[in-house]
Amino acid sequence: LWGQGHARQKYPRRRGFSEMERKHSDEKEIHQLRNRFRDLAEKSFRQGIYTFTGFLGLSEQDVFWQEAGKLSHAGYRLEGGCQAADRVVARFGSPEELGYEVPFPIVCVHIRPLAQKFADDLSHRDFLGALMNLGIERSTIGDIKVGEREAYLFCLDSIAGFICENLSQVRHTHVKCSLTEGPADIPQEEPLSVSIQVQSFRVDAVLAKVYNMSREKSLELFRAGKVYVDGRLCGNNARQLKCGETVNARGYGKFMLAGEPRETKKGKLAVEVSLYR
Repeated sequence: LWGQGHARQKYPRRRGFSEMERKHSDEKEIHQLRNRFRDLAEKSFRQGIYTFTGFLGLSEQDVFWQEAGKLSHAGYRLEGGCQAADRVVARFGSPEELGYEVPFPIVCVHIRPLAQKFADDLSHRDFLGALMNLGIERSTIGDIKVGEREAYLFCLDSIAGFICENLSQVRHTHVKCSLTEGPADIPQEEPLSVSIQVQSFRVDAVLAKVYNMSREKSLELFRAGKVYVDGRLCGNNARQLKCGETVNARGYGKFMLAGEPRETKKGKLAVEVSLYR
């Protein structure tokens, strides 16, 4: 999880596990994750240095926020390398306390075809699959922004050189990789601005409206544990959303309430939503 090497971590295969065995395995991993967060926070606090996690997925971010109260003495900040990143790195330590600043160990790799004319139409899954085939840890890789037959990969600086040297093919397309020079070289994702009207800001109602689904369908996402608000698992579908909060629905995308609500003549609430795909 913490990006200390290039070899992928080995987890026990879960095929054929009983429900009790799977639950025990999940609880063990969560316990280890909690302890790791505390160890990194304590190391930062006691030694006066910055410490970092690897990239955290949504479920791991939820565990982080559950532990946040026990980590606050060290100070922390989360970054993913790009705006509204799904996967983020946690840094323990604060400039105010330590008296100096250290950047996050995140770089961006541009992956593009050797011959654009003969390149396949490549998806996020294609790029991720090719990266996983290199045998690297998932925690070393952040968001993958897919463009026109190319991608921008955010990853730990410790793995970037290995990726640039070894990633040569995605599906049937031969590719070349290079580090971007800076933020100006990375295309910025512009969210789609959408106006919606809802009876209330209940998260299930807003989710259903944004993705044009029935309320029952949105409830299925909550029951399956697929809805997160600002990186925290949302188990309460009646929770009221606030302006600026980001909702991530696995399998659908994410959106943010971007503007102040206004009441329509029919008594509904109208609001602008920034929709990310």
